[in-house]
Amino acid sequence: MRIKWFKILVLVLSINLLYTCANRGRPSGGEKDIDAPLITKEVPENFSTNFKGNEIRIYFNEYIKVKNLQKQLIISPPMDTEPTVTPLGSASKYIKIIINDTLEDNTTYAFNFGQSIVDNNEENPYEYYRYVFSTGDVIDSLSVKGTIMDAEKLKPDTFVSVMLYELDSTYTDSTVYKQKPKYITNTLDSLTSFSIDNIKEGQYKLIAIKDENGNFTFQQKSDKIGFYEDVISVPTDSTYTIKLFKEVLEFDAKRPKQIAGQKIGFGYDGDNQDMTIELLGDVPEGFEKRITKDKTKDTLYYWYKPKIEIDSAQFVIRNNTFVDTLTHKFRDIERDSLIIRAVQSGIINFTDDFILEGTVPFVNIDEKQVTILDKDSINVPFTTSFDELMNRCHFKFEKKESDNYNIQILPNTFEDFFGHVNDTLNYALRTKTLADYTNIRVRLENAEYPVIVQLTTEKGEVKYEQFGTEPRLFDFKNLDPNDYYIRVIYDTNGNQKWDSGNFLLQQQPERVSYASGIVEGRAGWDYPEEIFKLD
Repeated sequence: MRIKWFKILVLVLSINLLYTCANRGRPSGGEKDIDAPLITKEVPENFSTNFKGNEIRIYFNEYIKVKNLQKQLIISPPMDTEPTVTPLGSASKYIKIIINDTLEDNTTYAFNFGQSIVDNNEENPYEYYRYVFSTGDVIDSLSVKGTIMDAEKLKPDTFVSVMLYELDSTYTDSTVYKQKPKYITNTLDSLTSFSIDNIKEGQYKLIAIKDENGNFTFQQKSDKIGFYEDVISVPTDSTYTIKLFKEVLEFDAKRPKQIAGQKIGFGYDGDNQDMTIELLGDVPEGFEKRITKDKTKDTLYYWYKPKIEIDSAQFVIRNNTFVDTLTHKFRDIERDSLIIRAVQSGIINFTDDFILEGTVPFVNIDEKQVTILDKDSINVPFTTSFDELMNRCHFKFEKKESDNYNIQILPNTFEDFFGHVNDTLNYALRTKTLADYTNIRVRLENAEYPVIVQLTTEKGEVKYEQFGTEPRLFDFKNLDPNDYYIRVIYDTNGNQKWDSGNFLLQQQPERVSYASGIVEGRAGWDYPEEIFKLD
């Protein structure tokens, strides 16, 4: 009897096991873990003094990982040789830090881990953990606090390094180009405020850098910079606002390149407004040149004719105080052919010019060969203007609602630098109704003139702008319906553009103010007035 019941029990268990295997389901696993890991021990203890070793261990109550350490970990003062931190990418119940640098005497060091420490399963972060120790008898406890802004854009960059340079006998303004700061912190990816902690009493220069290379020094070509003009005396109860800006690069000419036949490219850094290019030596009889600019790159093109039958030549590049002589080796390659393109196609706004641009410089434009007809085949009068540097011809004419415009350009209208002409060109444009657009009126209060009033996107892209030298209404007509931000530039020098700052000159950028909130530009709106009260 017992053997029989035993056989039945084995059979039931076997069937149950087979059923379970055949119906595999995902176990519930209980509630999701939302708790951050906890520190159980630090060796040496956090905020230790008279630190003499080279190893630190931080123990946790569960397995943790360290993520994105290169961006998140900020060590103040920075170390010349980075410490070794483990684990990286794997799980462990402790973090080990091996210090590979020689530590300074009587100095407080802070390891700011940001949000890099997470638990192994759900990646709940142990946020903004700081490990602090001193090589001397005391932990420095003073701090400098403030806010980061962008001098031009609505929102500042993330991961901005904020630094204090000690104003000792070795400090000059050029120090930021080649030496690491005394103290440093980082705004990480979600903060605009900063606090540089555990610093000692003294006088400092406060600087912020969007440090693209991660080397804690200012590289003009890649980094933004911001600074406080005066000396910071610590201790201080003040809070400081730093505006980041991108400097205009110091002018520099690049080695010329043969781009096409009888066309040389001269790349440059900085502002090309006063840049000149002069060919040295003898030139062929009847020599002519033209200079145009690339639409997107910092390059001027030097066009010449006739062909120069020598291997190389020297060019002198000048720009204000800059002078340099560059050697160019000629290459026998094919010349560019003339291609004419329309900047717009399809719909044209009432206030826009129709623009044609060419791949080779224009030298003659015969307006009599151009006809513009509306939808009723009536001739539309027009005027032209020519932008020689950009090699663009502008056609200005009055446009009406819901109209079509056919533009015909007969052969030989355009003659290029090498004597080539165009074939017949035809373009079709049309306009919308006024009700398809929006109008926005801006009234400024407490403004200091001259100003530039701009309508921008959230990212700061300028869509429309107007310049004003005295109080008036700024009426923006026939705008594409969209959400806009109002930005006002205090154009101190009246040159109708925003001027950036310069650290070596201790020159701040021109002031920029944004109106609070979004302006909703809706189709059919007629001048909803926006009043912008400036500080």
